[in-house]
Order: sequence, then structure tokens, then C-alpha cells
Amino acid sequence: MDKQEKSKVKVLDNEYAKKQYAKEQRQIIFRRRRLMAIFVVAAIIFLSVGISLFNDYLRLQSLEDYKEETVVKQKEVSEQKEDLENDVSLLQDEDYVAKIARSRFLYSDDDEIVFPLPGNESGVANESDEETDESN
Repeated sequence: MDKQEKSKVKVLDNEYAKKQYAKEQRQIIFRRRRLMAIFVVAAIIFLSVGISLFNDYLRLQSLEDYKEETVVKQKEVSEQKEDLENDVSLLQDEDYVAKIARSRFLYSDDDEIVFPLPGNESGVANESDEETDESN
């Protein structure tokens, strides 16, 4: 049956039919070109958005690394601050200051006599530094 129906349909071969066929072909080509242009524009937009997202991601990673470094530095600085505050509180004690002055600078009380030995002065200073480190 299909063969009979196909044989019953014939294409007109005149100028009007050729013009209509050419017009339809031009519209198909125009639609394809327009669709291709839309795809190209969409691809450019997606690429530009993708590149900007990638750059933002890289920047975010660098900022997170900077944040981690800053947090570590902040912890170190807070520990130093605590140590310094501890030193300040110790230096407000007159007995501690007097002990440091005696050991480092060889000061004495009124009833004391200091006998510095040659070559032993540096040892006295080093021992006092160790004592202050141990007391912290």
C-alpha cells in the first residue's frame, strides 16, 4: 500500500514550486544559523561564568590558607602576650625584682657581701636566666 500511495504523490516541477522549495531551504538554513549563533553565545557566557567561578574558587582557597596562617600567628601572639603579662605580674612583686637584681647585676642587701669570681660572672647570669624561665 505504501508503494501505491507514494506513487500517487508527485512533486510539481514548475517555477513556483522551485521558489517555495528554495524559500523553505533558506528558512531551514537561517534557523540552523540562528540556533548555532545562540549556542555560541550561550557557550561564551557559560565559559566566562565558569572562568570567573574558577578564579573565585582559587581566590577563596588562597584566602583560606591566609586565614589558617593568621590563626596560627594569632595563637602564637596570644601565647606571647600571656607570657609577657605573666612577666609583668612577676615584676610587680618586689621580692622577685630584688632576686633578679641580685642574680643578674650582683646587687646586695645592706647586710650581704658579694664576692664575684673571675669567669663565674657569666655563670651567675645564666643561672638566673634559667631560674626566671623555670618560675614562668
